Amino acid sequence: MSPTIGLPPPGTERCLDTSRKSRYRGGTLVAEEVRDVKEHLRRLAAPDEYRPCSCARCGHRRLHVHSRPERHPLGEPSLPPAVMILQFRCANEACGATWRILPLFLARHLWHAWRAIERSVSSAPSAAAPSIAARTRDRWRARLASSARVAVAVLATSLGIMLEAIAKRVGLLGTRGELVEAYVAMTAASPGEQLSSLSALVHRLERGIRLM
Repeated sequence: MSPTIGLPPPGTERCLDTSRKSRYRGGTLVAEEVRDVKEHLRRLAAPDEYRPCSCARCGHRRLHVHSRPERHPLGEPSLPPAVMILQFRCANEACGATWRILPLFLARHLWHAWRAIERSVSSAPSAAAPSIAARTRDRWRARLASSARVAVAVLATSLGIMLEAIAKRVGLLGTRGELVEAYVAMTAASPGEQLSSLSALVHRLERGIRLM
């Protein structure tokens, strides 16, 4: 019998549970409704489709396109080698926050695309999935096996009945993997979007908190 059975899950890496809401000028916002490259390209051609209604830092209602950086997602054949994204800057000179807008399929702070990550950590990974380094895959799985305490607390204090139910189902002693399972069971999230949609939800509720 494993000596860890019955014990709480290990703690998380500090970067996963660090809120950025009050410490940083700007950051990343996830366009949760942009699920594929076709819709992403359409919005790139019409930046107003991606432009935030207001600055998430100061509430100012004018933001300008600041830059068009590129992301290079790994492990997902359905995505191009380089994906341009938009970065907006708050027009309020006293604020000047900059906001990167990511489509749902791109992961924050991870080199691989969400679909590739989800395939890799699946209990039955597809043989056709692009190869992921064993050390990288083990790191992702260790993160899913770590404590979900902070993420659960974020869901529990939200205003959504379903989110509170998910938090209650997992509990403060649950793991991130158990949080994913509960989220999928209660939302019927589609395969390929299970990690990405939960990650975006947690980040929206408390900017900077990471699933993985």
